[in-house]
Amino acid sequence: MDKVDGPDSAGMRGCPSTGEPPAAAADIVDPAPFLRHGAEGEELELLVQGARCAGCLSKIETGLKALPGVTEARLNLSTGKLRVRFDAGRLRPATIPETLARLGYRATPFDPTRAAAEDDAEGRRLLRCLGVAGFAAANVMLLSVSIWAGGEMTETTRLLFHWLSALIAMPSALYAGRPFFGSALRALRRGRANMDVPISLAVLLALGLSLHETIAGGAHAYFDAAVTLLFFLLIGRWLDHLLRRRARGAARDLLALQATAANRLGADGHIVAVPAREVRPGDRLVLAPGDRVPVDVAIEDGRSEADLSIATGEATPRAVGPGDRLVSGVLNLTGRLLVRAEAPAADSFLADLARLIETGEQSKTAYVRLADRAASLYVPLVHGAALAVFAGWMLASGDVRTSLINAIALLIITCPCALGLAVPAVQVVATGRLFRAGILVKSGDALERLAEADYAVFDKTGTLTTGRLRLTEPDRLSAEDLEFAARLARGSRHPISRAIAEAAGPGPLAEESFELPGKGIEGTVEGRPARLGSPDWVGLTTPDPEGDAVWFRLGERAPVRLAYEGTPRPAAATAIAGLAARGIASEMLTGDGEAPARRLAALVGLERWTARLSPQDKLARLAALKADGRRTLMVGDGLNDAPALAGAHVSLSPGSAVEASQHAADFVLNGDSLAPLTEAVDVARAAKRRILENFAFAALYNAVAVPLAALGLVTPLIAAIAMSSSSIVVTLNALRLARGRRAA
Repeated sequence: MDKVDGPDSAGMRGCPSTGEPPAAAADIVDPAPFLRHGAEGEELELLVQGARCAGCLSKIETGLKALPGVTEARLNLSTGKLRVRFDAGRLRPATIPETLARLGYRATPFDPTRAAAEDDAEGRRLLRCLGVAGFAAANVMLLSVSIWAGGEMTETTRLLFHWLSALIAMPSALYAGRPFFGSALRALRRGRANMDVPISLAVLLALGLSLHETIAGGAHAYFDAAVTLLFFLLIGRWLDHLLRRRARGAARDLLALQATAANRLGADGHIVAVPAREVRPGDRLVLAPGDRVPVDVAIEDGRSEADLSIATGEATPRAVGPGDRLVSGVLNLTGRLLVRAEAPAADSFLADLARLIETGEQSKTAYVRLADRAASLYVPLVHGAALAVFAGWMLASGDVRTSLINAIALLIITCPCALGLAVPAVQVVATGRLFRAGILVKSGDALERLAEADYAVFDKTGTLTTGRLRLTEPDRLSAEDLEFAARLARGSRHPISRAIAEAAGPGPLAEESFELPGKGIEGTVEGRPARLGSPDWVGLTTPDPEGDAVWFRLGERAPVRLAYEGTPRPAAATAIAGLAARGIASEMLTGDGEAPARRLAALVGLERWTARLSPQDKLARLAALKADGRRTLMVGDGLNDAPALAGAHVSLSPGSAVEASQHAADFVLNGDSLAPLTEAVDVARAAKRRILENFAFAALYNAVAVPLAALGLVTPLIAAIAMSSSSIVVTLNALRLARGRRAA
């Protein structure tokens, strides 16, 4: 019996064919010019084509790590990127793509644009194959129905219909079956068998037997069985591809935020624009207001306010000055800064975040789905049963034709069509229902992972809050103080100024005003000098112990405190309570300060929370939860949350989140409310039950069908009808998810 490649069986997916043969030696590109020299050795990034499942990932990483000098090999199935770190003194760079070619995979230097193009091309190939199979199935079935009806049809007319069916089915099946044939061929070349091997055998044997029967003038042909089988299986494969395509691109989106150029200050005092990748540690750079920091830097001169949300998630800009450090991607808002580079672009904060995201995505692609687990037993059982039927009938009758018909009937009737649709049919119905509820599902297996979630982790700013600020106690201010402060605030675009202006409502501006970065606003109100900003800006000598407030002073009057906080997202407390009712405990992880974190946690009903965390800290917490056996649902929106979203067992991002975070998440929530979160859990758990029910039906179906086929009581025609009927039953069961407001 063939050796079965566990996860490489990949459910009903197998490894979709790329339409290209494995790379020949002449096709291998010399990777030496694309090496990146690092402190830990040489690093090479390649685009691997044809790797689509956990078995492929394991095979490639294991094969490369066995090479002398290779210290790390990581493949991301979502992007096709393979990163290999090795000692160039012990290994030729060309050995890496040569090894991949021997394993059956083509590799070229990594190009994100080419990776996306490859994915789009595969989708178009599947769609063309599906269209051809659908056309052939419809037309051949019409001809077959005429034959089944019997009546006054003459033998000549029946033979004509068989030949017409052959003319339609033969080229259509050979074209539409390429994804299965190519995958099966590659598996057999490696001495293994995946799910596409029995599929390919069933189709090719049915076509061959039908052509033989047509040439010999036989009464039965089974062209309809072959093309209908392909049509149903291609539906499942296309649906799977469609869902997986939504889950790509978070790391590329994040790197797109990195500045492509930097203003470098030369020894002669002249400023020269250079590509960010050419910046080296020690270079002095100039940051104008509105510039993004190109690499990690330390401020030497100047003061400004900076948007640090990319690193901390805080919505409030922070005053920065000499001695402060800024990471790449931070936005300089108000002042001119002279900074010194501390790291090259390839080792900057954003590059590290992108690598963390890719690592998280890789862990998700290695997730073994329900279909993969069920299918791992399918190939050896079907191969063994078909061979046993053929051998048994040969011993009993000595008739090759009868033995072959019965073996083909078994392959068709047990072909994994119902099993192949068991998962994607449920996924499509469930994703459609969640879409109507305001949740976009980006990955089919995310539903399975959400159904397994038993712990939830929330970000604060932009997730449990809307990202907008509001005054906490505007009624404690006199109407006059609030209005006068608003006159200064209305001329500023600072988030705190907007909160003050919104609390006061429309009104006039100050007679004159100017804004000092890191301090506040100064102007004239009602002919008197006025200031709005930090405690020292308004003349206080002691810092505000509670923070999260600005101060307003008019003339010689005592300063007035204006406290602010984030606006809680609608139904945040309801969603957390709903998760708890479903056995899912929650906590909050935030880069914000302790005081606002404490207030919000109390407001939404969270007992566990941690403040002032970096992206690496959040990942460490998720890793600790995983080590404790938790399967974590991460809910976040900021760029600093993207690695955690990618690394969690399952993740969700609000629709207001940045694009990189939405791409890193498995679900995207449209609208401001978190209320649909509990429905997503309900639907995911119901979807898992439907999938298990479909698997149980498929097992029962095969338990009945296999003995009938083995005894010769089922012809290939009846097998095709039974196979199609089982697929319809599975689909109808999946449609039960669409009923009602709550998942059954």
